[in-house]
Amino acid sequence: MKHFVVLLCLAPLVARGGEELRLSSSLDAMGTTFTVVAYDEDRQKLEASVDQVFEEVRRLDSLLSNYKKDSEWSRINREASSRPVRISAELYRLLEQCVGYSRASDGAFDITVGPLVKTWGFYKGSGRLPHRAEIRQALARTGYKGIRLDPAEQSVRFDRPGMEIDPGGIGKGYAVDRMVEGLRSNGIRSAMITAGGSSIYAIGAPPAQEGWKVKIRHPRSPGKTIEEIALRDESMSTSGSSEKFFVAGGKVYSHIFDPRTGYPATGTLSVSVVAPRTIDSEAWTKPFFIRGREWAARRKPAGFRVYICEDKVERACEWLP
Repeated sequence: MKHFVVLLCLAPLVARGGEELRLSSSLDAMGTTFTVVAYDEDRQKLEASVDQVFEEVRRLDSLLSNYKKDSEWSRINREASSRPVRISAELYRLLEQCVGYSRASDGAFDITVGPLVKTWGFYKGSGRLPHRAEIRQALARTGYKGIRLDPAEQSVRFDRPGMEIDPGGIGKGYAVDRMVEGLRSNGIRSAMITAGGSSIYAIGAPPAQEGWKVKIRHPRSPGKTIEEIALRDESMSTSGSSEKFFVAGGKVYSHIFDPRTGYPATGTLSVSVVAPRTIDSEAWTKPFFIRGREWAARRKPAGFRVYICEDKVERACEWLP
């Protein structure tokens, strides 16, 4: 079962003064659904711009997918444990950013959780409770410090056998930012891009509004709105324990892992991060979810806004100072 805690609030198709037209379109890629809602005076321009950014998403799907055997990401997972793998400049820069997020978050963000994802059954599955020995074996194959990047050779290598990287914590955010660049380069000044409802970016604002309105849903009551904000030229990403989970022995296990323990993180229900870029908002939801409210309040980057729901009776959901 999968619930999204962010709901887009969009007006119906309208024309303002016979000029502003609204176009909405979606594409399934990278294991999720990308949706663009955009306004402009020229429908042909709108359609061409949306088609262009969807082509970019398809390209990134071929680059970053760990489900496609011929993707560059999958080639790294197959070969980097045995030898250095030369990769494209784009993917090298992205991996550098991932390592940077890991360092800045004291390892709470970690793209090497692939073995844990598989051990817990979340890779192409709904989850399972593994034995402790399996978790220990998976932990032995994880850890961002095992990623060796060589700038001179533009290559990557893993320093231990069986390591794998997982794009789940970064891929959608990177794709959304690339879509934003494409729309802006074509002169689109008003658009909302969403990836699966959990990572969104707002360009400008809809006609006659201050920003794109989004609702944050309560992680345990999807029909209940606990916060509403207006986004303008900024992103918001949300991670929650209700997005993907299973129940065993009366306990809920989510898909967000603590790389230190090998177990799903507990104590937090959901985190929403508002930031200038979607890659940043998506990446930082994981450390804030794993580390909790106090750590997040101390470590959130300047200019970020963080809304966190914890599994507590008092102060359950609030914006961090």
